Amino acid sequence: MLNLKRVPVSAWIGLILTSLFVICALFAPWLARHGNGEIVGDVWEPMSSAYWLGTDNLGRDLLSRMIYGARTTIFIAGMATALSFSLGAILGFAAAVVGGLVDMIVSGIVEILMAIPTLIFALVVLSVLPSTVVTLILVMGILGSTRVYRLSRAVAADINAMDFVEAAKLRGEKLAWIIFREILPNALSPLVAELGLRFIFSVLFLSALSYLGLGVQPPEADWGGMVKENTDGIIFGVPAALIPAAVIAALAISVNLVADWILTRTTSLKGGRD
Repeated sequence: MLNLKRVPVSAWIGLILTSLFVICALFAPWLARHGNGEIVGDVWEPMSSAYWLGTDNLGRDLLSRMIYGARTTIFIAGMATALSFSLGAILGFAAAVVGGLVDMIVSGIVEILMAIPTLIFALVVLSVLPSTVVTLILVMGILGSTRVYRLSRAVAADINAMDFVEAAKLRGEKLAWIIFREILPNALSPLVAELGLRFIFSVLFLSALSYLGLGVQPPEADWGGMVKENTDGIIFGVPAALIPAAVIAALAISVNLVADWILTRTTSLKGGRD
């Protein structure tokens, strides 16, 4: 049972901020005062009662664009994180349990992928393939799964040597049972911490790709692309590029605070049971 009085202030800050971002992503069409690409005023108008965050480089309401950008950024980063964990964790657990030639082949492929700088690899792939949402999710998910694989394999290798796993093998349990019923429950603590880091990395990675022009394509809104669109305004003292950059940092910090709290709570509960 969760005791709210024991939740630290940092966790509350992370939970509140993360919840606000998720609410904006889920209810963007109802929360935004204007359409995603609707031009409502002059270029880079200052903050006012009509435009709370001002307007962007084309005269679109910046707050509305930020809300729609939350939907795009969080959805793509979330799906890429889910793909990287599903692929990386299952392959890592399977390689640790099966071992032998399977472990050697999969680990070799992962090492080759990790030897290539992530951003350069993504830029090469996205320069050939169309920068659609599906392509972005697949590229980010596959590249992120290599880090998850190494962590999952290392954790699973230790758990695989324990007595209860050996007992499951002697009972004749199949590979799926050993992975999902024996290893996964005992590997949650490091995976939860990595989940938060992978999501943050996905948000920053997507923002970097969009800033370089190979991420989410206009007229769709995402925070990295909005930084790129309004960069020239910094010269004239317009904060339109700094606001999405600050929101990216706020999302990364809030998710990290929640992940740290979950990791601490999971560790303490496990220690209490032991």
